[in-house]
This record gives sequence, C-alpha cells and structure tokens, in this order.
Amino acid sequence: MGTFFGREGAEFGRGLGFFDAIYGFAITLLISNVDLPPADAWSSLGSLLASGVGNQLTGFVVSFVVIAVFWRLNTVMLARFTGFDSAVITANLVTAALVVLIPFTTQGISDPVVSEHPLATALYAVNVALAIASMAVIHEVGRARGLIDDEVPRSAWWATRFDELAKIGVFVVSIPVAYLAGANWGQLTWVLMIPVGLLSGRWSARVVARAVARERSG
Repeated sequence: MGTFFGREGAEFGRGLGFFDAIYGFAITLLISNVDLPPADAWSSLGSLLASGVGNQLTGFVVSFVVIAVFWRLNTVMLARFTGFDSAVITANLVTAALVVLIPFTTQGISDPVVSEHPLATALYAVNVALAIASMAVIHEVGRARGLIDDEVPRSAWWATRFDELAKIGVFVVSIPVAYLAGANWGQLTWVLMIPVGLLSGRWSARVVARAVARERSG
C-alpha cells in the first residue's frame, strides 16, 4: 500500500488539518472578488447595488455556501476513514485544487462586466461538477483500498453513485442552458440542486436502508 498514515497517528490529524485549512483559505479568498464601491455609490442602497457590488455579493454568498458544503461533506467522509495512503492523499489534493479554483470562477459569474457571457457560467459549472466528481473519487478510492468504514452494502453502491451523478448533472445541464437561453438562466438552473439533491439523497438513503435490512435478515 506504500505510505500509510493510521487514524491514531499524528500524521492523520495533520492531514485533516491541512485540508481544513485549504477549504478555509478558499472561502476567505472569495472576498477578494468584492470590489470597494466608489464613494458616491454609498449615497443610497439603490446606488450601492447599482455599482455592481450586489452581483459580487451574490456570487460571494453562492460560492461561500458551495465551499462550506464541500468542506462539510469532506469532513464527514474523512471521519469514516481508518487512515490515509498515497492514493487517498492524491485524490484529496485534486479535490482541494478544484475547491481553491472556485474563487477564480466565482469572479466570472459575479463581475458585472463578464457575468453575462455564457462562458463564465460554463466554467463555474464545470469547476463545481468536477469538484463533486473528484470527491466521489475519494470515496471510491477509500472503498477500493479498504480504508473506509463503509456501512453501505456493496449491492447498494450504485444508488450512492446515482445520487452523486444527479448532482453533477444539474451543473452539466446548466452549460447548454447558459448558451441557449443566456447566462442568467444557466445560473438559475443551479437552484435545481436543492430539490434534486433532496430527492436523490432521500431515494439513495431508502435504497441503502433496504439493502442493509436484507443483509441483516439474510
């Protein structure tokens, strides 16, 4: 297995702390996309929003939530690992790189000068979709190498993968929508993540529960 850091060792805790710091840095970096409005923009709320800071703050909030969700999911997932090896560390670094890239793609969807271009929406969608996929890869690597305490029966693995694909699909679909109907419509497509995530998550949980019940009864 090569390099291996067990859960009881200091290296495992240092690894968790390192990845936590990356997520924290990525969230902090988002504020760099919010420009200080000129002095005359502070005369009223309307003029302040018209200066473009409204779009920038919206992009900040959206990406803050996105990165926070990634951090939470990553933390919950890694808590189930019995240790890290080189493959798991590499997979985590790929995900971390994609998360750190989010502040850059956020600038595209929040800057009033370029936010109307479909490419800005497409790049953000690709960034988030790849981050979701790479986090799923971490899970798969952990399973394959026997490093994760996985309560999901093998017969139900396909359901959890479908849940991940459904979430990726929302961002992938937003790309043609942005080019065909406009960037704003493409970004509105991301709102579907809420119902799609809830429905696919609950459905996946039911499939897993039934699989667990069958294994226990068998």
